[in-house]
Amino acid sequence: MISTPLLPISVFILTLALLGWGYFRSRKFGKLGLLSWLQFVALMSPWLVYFGLFVSGIFINFTTLLFLLLGSTIAYVAISNQLRKAVAEEKSVIEQKLKQDLEANGDRPTSPDKSTNKPPINSPIAVAMSQGKTQLKLFKALPAEDMKLIQGIFGIETYYVTETIPYQEGAIFKGNLRGEPDVVHDRLTKSLSDRLGDKYNLFLVEGQDRKPVVIVLPSRVSAIDNNTIPQRVLIAVLIVANGYTALNLGALVAGIPVIQAPQEYLVGLPFAIGIGVILGVRELAMRMMAKKYKVTMSLPFLLPSSQLGSFGAFSRISSPLPNRFALFDIAIAPALASGLLSLGLLLVGLYLSAIGMGGIEIPSQIFQASVLAGTLAKLFLSDALHTNFVSIHPLVILGWLGSVITALNLMPAGQLDGGRIVQSIYGRRTASWTTVLTLIFLVIATVINPLALYWGGIILILLRDLERPMLNELSELDGDREALGVVALFWMLITLLPLTSGVAERLGIGSGGGLLP
Repeated sequence: MISTPLLPISVFILTLALLGWGYFRSRKFGKLGLLSWLQFVALMSPWLVYFGLFVSGIFINFTTLLFLLLGSTIAYVAISNQLRKAVAEEKSVIEQKLKQDLEANGDRPTSPDKSTNKPPINSPIAVAMSQGKTQLKLFKALPAEDMKLIQGIFGIETYYVTETIPYQEGAIFKGNLRGEPDVVHDRLTKSLSDRLGDKYNLFLVEGQDRKPVVIVLPSRVSAIDNNTIPQRVLIAVLIVANGYTALNLGALVAGIPVIQAPQEYLVGLPFAIGIGVILGVRELAMRMMAKKYKVTMSLPFLLPSSQLGSFGAFSRISSPLPNRFALFDIAIAPALASGLLSLGLLLVGLYLSAIGMGGIEIPSQIFQASVLAGTLAKLFLSDALHTNFVSIHPLVILGWLGSVITALNLMPAGQLDGGRIVQSIYGRRTASWTTVLTLIFLVIATVINPLALYWGGIILILLRDLERPMLNELSELDGDREALGVVALFWMLITLLPLTSGVAERLGIGSGGGLLP
């Protein structure tokens, strides 16, 4: 009887063969080929290590596999960044060589008048523009003079227009992009501003056929009023409800399961203030980043919760976002602020618990509910987790709840922080898929935790839509931001995912058995 399973050995050998075959094929493509091969290595390395150790008789747990996947993703992002730079350098060399060949042959094309940004008289653009004069009547919401000025911003060096379509109170311009998205968008926007001031906004987005499309809309159409009087009333009601749930949870942590007298609410006030500080830090970080990019946001809509004191808050973006960088920074800022603060509170609370300053008795099996909390608790409390109950400091609960609030908002769905991060890194299509997959996962998770149904309802009703098109939606993020976004999503996973019973038993967390309800 063969002791080692045949399937893992086959997968291991097949992976090695694919890596070797890919290396020999990529060598003939030079630097670009080798970088592409390294991307493949980065994606396959976690599974190569996993099956390699398995064949050797070593079985790694799920937490270790997650860390391997995190390292693999960061390496993939770093290599992708280098690949983009290499492609840009290769493209620059080719363009330079082509220019030299044209100059040597005396066949240089006539460039448009840069002072007016108008195409040559007999160029296809000029012909299309002349034909467009007879079609201006189709653009009923767009004044004819404005339409002529808008058409004049395009040129053969920036964006070659092939079709113009009426859209809302503006127009869609289909064509070919003739440069880097950020450079072209800046030139077109400046030219539009020089002609018509701030009357219109120009969007450079991806069309349904995945080709660049320019959309021009009036500024008043691009903005949304998210601070109406009914919304302000709702915000005030949610603030009161959130304060009530935070005070109730604080009293419960202090040992008062049912509040029977008004003065008992004061017992939960310190804990409620702690929750308020975490939420306040989130909002402050997000609004400071929005101010940096001159983006207007609605007032925060708090989400009260009897289980966590609060689920956090969401704010809608009212004005157009300039680019993906702005969306990413506005999404990552609250996650970093509240995440680091909560992690600090959790670490301090565990340290105080370890030196005997814990005042709250909780079942040790509770630490099985989170990979992050369980791993950190093992580092600080060690053998104390072998018993049925463990004494902890209140800061442990506050830090843990703050981490969960941050992680819930990092789920890759809709207008949550995580959804905005995915949209800024991977684009609108990928963000739509992750939203659907997150909702499916929450429906399945409802069997284990009813809290998932609540969050699924919030996303489905309020936050399922992605952010509106950005002014420049084509320019991609740099490698540092991509890596930071991946780390944030990984942090969300290890915070929300529970430890398996086998891993918890190896770590010595709890006295055995499943999680407490």
